[in-house]
Amino acid sequence: RDCGRVLGHPYGFVDGVAKLIPNVLGISLDDALAETEKGKNDDTVRSGELIERYGKEDEVRDLIDLARQLEDLTRNAGKHAGGVVIAPTPLTDFCPLFSEPGGKGAVTQFDKDDVEAIGLVKFDFLGLRTLTIIDWAVKAINRRRLAKGEPPLDIARIPLDDRPTFELFSRAQTVAVFQFESSGMRNLLREARPDRFEDLIALVSLFRPGPMDLIPSFNARKHGKEEVEYPDPRVKPVLEETYGIMVYQEQVMQMAQVLGGYSLGGADLLRRAMGKKKPEEMAKHRAMFREGAAKNGIDEAKADAVFDLMEKFAGYGFNKSHAAAYALVSYQTAWLKTHYPAEFMAAVLSSDMDNTDKVVNFLEETRAMQLTVLPPKVNDSATMFEATNPRTIRYGLGAIKGVGTGLCAAIVGARTDRGPFVDLLDFCARVDASRMNRRAMEAMVNAGALDGLAPNRASLLLQLPEAMKASEQAARAAAMGQVSLFGGFAEAPVARLDLPVCDEWPLEQRLAGERETLGHYLSGHPIDPWRGELAELVHLPLDEVESVWSQRKDRRGEATMLLAGLVGNVRKRGDAMAFAQIDDGRGQIELAFFREACSGFGHLLSRDRILIVEGQVAADRVSGDLSMRVRQAWDFKTLVDTHTRQVAVRADLRDKGTLDQLQALLEGHRPGTVPLRLELLRPGVAGTLAFDGRLGLSSITGLLPRLRHAAFVQSVKLQLHKPWQTG
Repeated sequence: RDCGRVLGHPYGFVDGVAKLIPNVLGISLDDALAETEKGKNDDTVRSGELIERYGKEDEVRDLIDLARQLEDLTRNAGKHAGGVVIAPTPLTDFCPLFSEPGGKGAVTQFDKDDVEAIGLVKFDFLGLRTLTIIDWAVKAINRRRLAKGEPPLDIARIPLDDRPTFELFSRAQTVAVFQFESSGMRNLLREARPDRFEDLIALVSLFRPGPMDLIPSFNARKHGKEEVEYPDPRVKPVLEETYGIMVYQEQVMQMAQVLGGYSLGGADLLRRAMGKKKPEEMAKHRAMFREGAAKNGIDEAKADAVFDLMEKFAGYGFNKSHAAAYALVSYQTAWLKTHYPAEFMAAVLSSDMDNTDKVVNFLEETRAMQLTVLPPKVNDSATMFEATNPRTIRYGLGAIKGVGTGLCAAIVGARTDRGPFVDLLDFCARVDASRMNRRAMEAMVNAGALDGLAPNRASLLLQLPEAMKASEQAARAAAMGQVSLFGGFAEAPVARLDLPVCDEWPLEQRLAGERETLGHYLSGHPIDPWRGELAELVHLPLDEVESVWSQRKDRRGEATMLLAGLVGNVRKRGDAMAFAQIDDGRGQIELAFFREACSGFGHLLSRDRILIVEGQVAADRVSGDLSMRVRQAWDFKTLVDTHTRQVAVRADLRDKGTLDQLQALLEGHRPGTVPLRLELLRPGVAGTLAFDGRLGLSSITGLLPRLRHAAFVQSVKLQLHKPWQTG
């Protein structure tokens, strides 16, 4: 393919030739073209069509002949991201070096195996974002502790037997806890219920392909449901902490010492041989182990059985020193989450500010921890998330899409120098104009970061062009060196303007702006205007599903429920399967649509639609998370329009013009068949009017938000018919 690009052949031509080469591991072009020997009687290697085209087409022959000259040559240079080679003298004494493009550093021209062959060692240095999170959290904690006159926290000296921390692990509340945040690991924690640091080391080691088969036995032995057995009584001190199960490479080495008489160096060679599974080396070590075991009174049959057991476990045994270091970082993050939740979660949120999806997930966990998240505000927020008290976090300006760190720094600097911003004009005048642009300013308006600098967000967006224009003119005048009457240069003042004001946006528009700039709803939820109607139809909010399910589930672990929520992410697999997430601002749950449900209700699965669903709720076998297998689904707004029995409106029409405004609102939704009941308060009189038949309403969901937004409307109530039968 590389040769084809160089020769300028069309992609389709080169692709057609390349696909004629048999897909066999280690095959060469000579093998594919062979007429005799290896390829002659082997159809899986020899390619008849390739041979035919090679003989008849000059372009194919030239392409393949050029490729044969390049075959097996090094195509490009690469390097291990964390691999570092350390030598006692300059590296050039041991191997040739390669300079990365741009002079970023020197790289050995030998790979890891050749580096070892010449007597050097490659070390892997892993950079962990978690260490930065811990550092940020500890610094924030110590600022608060020092302000209160308390001694600073030293994270390296926290107790490793803290009961509340292990209770957090046992409850599997480990979102944002290093190594323990996946759903599979949380499910393992619920079963293992670790209560000591050694358990964390073991779980880090076991949660990998291969060793996972040992997890049920590990848990059963830990909780006394299975007897702890040892291959030999003499290795009890070696295997006791892991309940008789070989989990670590160091345990295999210690067993070789205790039972086989190996030295420390010899035991390490045995471990490496078992890991590489080289038959000739294993045969030598088996003989050595038999000999050493015999000196310890172990017969050949038992020695072979123990050796086979060690070989099996060594294949996927984990390095304990590595696991212990990881477990320590895991414990430190869990300890911080337990004792300093606001500072810890602020650091976690700040570490992933550029990843909106992660910020949203961490915010859900923050609210689940019953912490308060304050919205972004230019008069209060820093660039990153900050803990303002032990239970409160202030949103970081840097987490708003389109707002760069340079603008954030300019805002914080201007506020620090001269105090809070008074209005939008003051903000634009004091913040470095070179850092501002229209897109970033609009993003801050939509995110609510400029709330308080004008009556509402709609007014802020209306005022923005004039305010930015005035500040830019002032900045240009200052740059030109405007001279004051008294000599010298003066800061050019911003002209005072009468900026326009207008009515606020509807709730839906404000929330849409927040989701666009923050990735989620912050000041409310699209369901909020409909909570009264939803509560009349569906009595179970999503944050109570788990407790109700645990009480009502049958022997199969299922419970039939009726739920409602706003559709989020949707995943469809063909026409027979679909998955969607719904949330109601208080909780969320995954929905699964199979066969009839998918064909019957799949068309309802569009983002931001409010759905009512009925089906069986059950827990996932692996993650333990609840999900619903849907049997029926209804579009909420369609249901309201078709099943409303009456609309009752209470309005205060004593102010001039309000009657006309009410008539204008209703006129666009009449005539219809839904009965309308008006309770009106007029100057000197109160009364009720009823309209039904052809004088009723239509399109209820289009009318309700407008009625509720009107200042003179005191209440709007609906009587709804339920199209389902519930228990």
